[in-house]
Order: sequence, then structure tokens, then C-alpha cells
Amino acid sequence: MTEKTPILSQPTASAAPLGANPMPLPERIDGCPPGLEYLTQIDQLVIQQLIQMVEVLTGFEMENKYLIKNTMGQQIYFAGEQSDCCSRTCCGAQRPFSMSIVDNYQREVLHFERPFRCQGCLCPCSLQFMEIQGPDKSVLGYIHETWTCTVPEWSITDSNDVPQLVVRGPCYCCVPKWCSDVHYDILSADKSSVVGAFTSQWSGCFQECFTKAGNFNLSFPLDLAVQTKALLLGAGFLIDYMYYESRGGQKR
Repeated sequence: MTEKTPILSQPTASAAPLGANPMPLPERIDGCPPGLEYLTQIDQLVIQQLIQMVEVLTGFEMENKYLIKNTMGQQIYFAGEQSDCCSRTCCGAQRPFSMSIVDNYQREVLHFERPFRCQGCLCPCSLQFMEIQGPDKSVLGYIHETWTCTVPEWSITDSNDVPQLVVRGPCYCCVPKWCSDVHYDILSADKSSVVGAFTSQWSGCFQECFTKAGNFNLSFPLDLAVQTKALLLGAGFLIDYMYYESRGGQKR
């Protein structure tokens, strides 16, 4: 995917959105990063990874692509991984990558950066990390993996690295998808209450066994800050790569 230019204005009425069923373009909102106005209207996101037949037939690792929709099936964004062949082949699910999130008018609204890090509860010195950038490449926040021995956990922080939310999964032995969905709680910063959920969906035997394409859902409060919703989207992708970027929901 080629580099997108920052959003400077809303599309004109004559601009034609891409996608078979696009979500209607919201009005511009003061104080909201351009292109993220969609997130003010929703409390759930459905992320569907596209099946790439070249990868299915040859086993050659391709850059991942995703559709991001609302619960009515309307497309909001398209996500595309940017990584090199060597990283995908040698590093597998732990590979470093960039990811562009573009809207139905091909405007980049978010940009994710994931560096190479080790993974596993026995590797506390180099934990997983992701930086979330806005449409003008300004930093919106970060996703930090937290070292634990029992359950996977991530801290969601703002641009000043102040904790906003925590994502906590089931015990490590329950993370793989064994013919069922896997649920993660989204907690308040002090971990006192559950405010949302990340769910990695079981997609059926054929898709789970013969492809790496997976689906996941995010739910959160409707009145949650738009920037924090964007951070949760980044956290969802990081978790998906860490635990479900392989056939059968197994880590590589």
C-alpha cells in the first residue's frame, strides 16, 4: 500500500466512497482528529481479515489486509499491513510492521507501528509494544504488554504515556481458540471495572484450519474518547498478531 497523505478536509459530496456497503460519512467534529468522526457514533467494531488465496494455496506469507465494519455490516475502514518478505518469513507472527488504516475515501486516518520484540511470559525484558499515530502522524498513544506469569495483559496509554485502560485476557492455556470464541476484558485504568471487551471469534473449521484469516470484535462505551477508541483498535491488532496470526489459532 502506498503512503497516504494527511487529511486536510472532508471529501466533497461528489466523491465516491469505495466498498460495497460504506458507512455514511459523518459531519466534521471540532476537536476530533480528521477521519475518526465515524468512531463517535459506534460502540462496537467488527474486524474481518481477508482471505488471500495465494497464501492459502502456496503457504507464502502475505501482508495481512482487513475490513473494519460496524455491527450493521457497513464498512468504516480498511487496514493494510506493510512489512518486508524477510520479516514475514523469518519472524512469523512476531514480525515488525507498519499498518495503515484508511477510510472509504482512501484517506489514511490512523497509522500503527510495531517494532520487533520477543514474546512469552519468560521474556520480560523485551515486551510487545505498538505506537498509534493520528492522520497527521502525531502520536495518539501506545500499547504496552505487561509482564505477568498467569494471564496476558496490556496497558493502553495516551500520548504522554498515562494509563487509560487495561486489556486482560484469559489464562495463557486458554488463549488458543479451541472451537470457541476467546474473550478479553477491557478494564478501567485502575482495573476496578470492566468497560468493554475484545473477542477473537471462532471462524469455522475450514477457515481456522486452512487459513490464517481471523475475525475479532471490539466493544467499548459509546461516550469513550475517540482517541481511546483508536488505541483500542490498535490493541486489537496487536493481540491478534501475537496469538492468532497462524493456522488454528496457535502461536508460531
